Amino acid sequence: MIKAWNNDEFVLDPSRITIYIGATGIDGDHFKRGHLMDRYGVQINKTSRNTVLFMTTIGTTRSSVAYLIEVLVTIARDLEAQLIDMSPAERAAHERAVQRLTSPSAPLPDFSGFHSSFRDNQGQDTPDGDVRRAFYLSYHDSYCEYLTPEEAEQRVENGEQVVSTTYVTPYPPGYPVLVPGQVFSPQILAFMRSLDTPEVHGYRPDLGYRVYVDKALEIAATTRPESTPDSPPA
Repeated sequence: MIKAWNNDEFVLDPSRITIYIGATGIDGDHFKRGHLMDRYGVQINKTSRNTVLFMTTIGTTRSSVAYLIEVLVTIARDLEAQLIDMSPAERAAHERAVQRLTSPSAPLPDFSGFHSSFRDNQGQDTPDGDVRRAFYLSYHDSYCEYLTPEEAEQRVENGEQVVSTTYVTPYPPGYPVLVPGQVFSPQILAFMRSLDTPEVHGYRPDLGYRVYVDKALEIAATTRPESTPDSPPA
């Protein structure tokens, strides 16, 4: 292990233990809350749709490790017993849940790029964008509207540029797929459609995505950053 730690480009941290739970049919967040925390008082923070992560420290004792193993064995036995007692309909639902968690989601999309209204190229061809200006411009509700995923997909298919007003962050894992001023792409919409995470910050299921109207993009394109009226007061 020491040789690998010193010489390899990537190593597995032995204090970080990832357990794959896709075959249980239970997503990571529900496994964390409904099984580990509520039933046995085992607290963890990091989950994905089909994994849970246990992080050990110098304060981890042998007894706490033994308790964790006992808890995991108990959960496994309970799940096996539940599976045996399932009706055909319940088993079919369980198999669909397993299929959903063990099938790969759409590939993580590449960064699509900022809308030209939020790029300050200064004569250079650069993908850099002004996230701050895009973020504060959305404080004006009249500059924004909501689009359902279907409406956003239709506009992108029609060749229109749909621009996000905010961060859109699925949790878990908690990294943004869209940032203020970023243009929607077909790959981003396909990735979002494939997700089954319990919450997405910056997206409202009842309304959809918050995006800029054309008027806001025109204002952003003609207003210099240092004199933008939408900047917060100093």
